Amino acid sequence: MIANKDKLCLASNPNTPIHILEQLSTDETYYVRLVVAKNPNTPIHILEQLSTNEEYYVRCGVAENPNTPIHILEQLSTDEYYYVRHEVARNPNTPVSLLEQLATDEEYYVRWGVAENPNTPIHILEELATDENCNVRYRAAMN
Repeated sequence: MIANKDKLCLASNPNTPIHILEQLSTDETYYVRLVVAKNPNTPIHILEQLSTNEEYYVRCGVAENPNTPIHILEQLSTDEYYYVRHEVARNPNTPVSLLEQLATDEEYYVRWGVAENPNTPIHILEELATDENCNVRYRAAMN
């Protein structure tokens, strides 16, 4: 049996072979699955599997991964947990159409993510600059 610290090292290593990432993606420990989800070399089929994981932390990792395909980001943009939507909003590959949708999310933390995204268009940042939440306004101003 491999110790959790060793599993975490393998899961985060960009040179870990795909068959090992596949095994780790079903590990009983959610944070091992989370680290696999964040690994930029995790293949799309594993990201697809992890995008429906019962643990929202794992779905956050998928949403944060810069190589997550748009169809998965679209799916995660409506996740019941706002932490997941926040990570979709922050992902630099999130398309403008999704950023527009997330910019009107009822949870300020999601709007905050849109305001932080370096690819958020100016017209969305201008709207967020007048947001009711001061943290959102600040992030929009700093972007």
